[in-house]
Amino acid sequence: MNNSRDREPKANQRSYRRMLASSVAFGLTASLACTTVQAQSVDLSKWSPEYVKSIAGTEEVDTAADCAKITPLDYKGKVSVWWTGPNDASPDIDRKVHEDFWAAWKATYPNIETDYQNIDYNQLLDKLRTATLGNAAPMVVRLQILGGIEFASKGYFHELKPEDVGYATADFWPGAMKSVMYDGVPYGIPTNNETMAMIWNADIFQKAGLDPESPPKTWDDVVKYSKQIKEKVGVAGYGLVAKQNAGNTPFRFMPQLWAFGGGALDEAADKPEYKSVWLNNDGAKAALQASYDMYVRDKSVPVSALTNTQNENQAPFIAGQLAMMIAHPSEYAKMVDLASKATGADKEVADKVVSNMRYGLIPEGPDRRAVVFGGSNIHVFKDEYVDGGLDEQAAKALVCFWTSAEWSTKLAWVTSNPGNLRGFKTKWMKERLDTIKFLDVTTSMLPNGIPFPVIPEATEIMNIIVPDMLQNALTEKMTVEEAADDAAAKVEELLSGL
Repeated sequence: MNNSRDREPKANQRSYRRMLASSVAFGLTASLACTTVQAQSVDLSKWSPEYVKSIAGTEEVDTAADCAKITPLDYKGKVSVWWTGPNDASPDIDRKVHEDFWAAWKATYPNIETDYQNIDYNQLLDKLRTATLGNAAPMVVRLQILGGIEFASKGYFHELKPEDVGYATADFWPGAMKSVMYDGVPYGIPTNNETMAMIWNADIFQKAGLDPESPPKTWDDVVKYSKQIKEKVGVAGYGLVAKQNAGNTPFRFMPQLWAFGGGALDEAADKPEYKSVWLNNDGAKAALQASYDMYVRDKSVPVSALTNTQNENQAPFIAGQLAMMIAHPSEYAKMVDLASKATGADKEVADKVVSNMRYGLIPEGPDRRAVVFGGSNIHVFKDEYVDGGLDEQAAKALVCFWTSAEWSTKLAWVTSNPGNLRGFKTKWMKERLDTIKFLDVTTSMLPNGIPFPVIPEATEIMNIIVPDMLQNALTEKMTVEEAADDAAAKVEELLSGL
């Protein structure tokens, strides 16, 4: 490849590259033997807050040296990347970390011209679909954990695994690696993994006659507590999220659905096959009934839940008008940030909320305790779909840098956990554990994580069908049973290709 990016006629270049790709996919496999590193001694069977704390700060890493083995540091080239980064609702520290990342990238690879675009979470997939149809995609994209499955299934992505950029597959969470597999082939690398926790306001709990230091243990308790809080304190009990076509909704409803024994398909099974639909089984209907009870029967959740994402829960929580919600460890940093900007009487209330903020495990159901195994994966588009063509060496350098133990930890500072398990052993993880309150709680939920179904239709199921099911029940357009049956029928139809 011409490192200067001077381009010969595009048709000729693409013909050559397709021929090359057929023998050496993405030019990566050939380098496998010399770049593979040994798996680290992270024992997932011991996973607990105590174990995570014990390994933090025990390993030094040199990101530049690691990536230099993949792409020389003086390489001249060009790379484009799209991802969802900080927005107006993000804490200041999150924006600062991303600024530091791009500054470090530029310092490490000063001769790689970089075009990077931070695109809204709810707009990225649609924009990417349009771009690929016009052969105008970026070289690299970081997508929410299953956002890439539809692009991989259509042949848009290069095969890509950790070894291709110098890391070991064993250094990534097994559930995360499952999310980048399609037809037994890996097409991406996890950048970060996230699980959430139950957050509550201890002061509101006490005023409602509940134990201020104990979260609801079961989802039945959530319904009960939410009603009791509404009746005795006059504020919303639980921050229900039910917005249509928004990823926040399944991330908060699916843990409830799985806990009761339901599912979109059989993704909660030990060995899922993604062929049977569980959206209208007894467990799924029980979970939907619980949400109905809170919204319609008890009116104990915000009336705006039908149009709310998690961002809309932040203002009432910091104002002491919401008692419980499901969110990331970053929510604490966000509340501290909001409190610091409040004035007068509002500041007094906000400071009190922050001091009474608590984190606990997401409640159990009759079947299990569950949480969405979330996060993001990074992918590389094939040359023919890239605006200007693919510079594979520059792309590999960026992927190596992004998925390193250092930056998969730093970029997840307040929002997530490092995708590269070596990140848990770095000094930065130790600093996070020492400075980010409640991080150990959300991290301890990882073993309870369940990925969304690893099928191309997962995005439509989770972002459209599941929220529509909630909307149909909560607006009483359909009964709970009808809404569940309708959603299951839509999934069946979608999977059949009709």
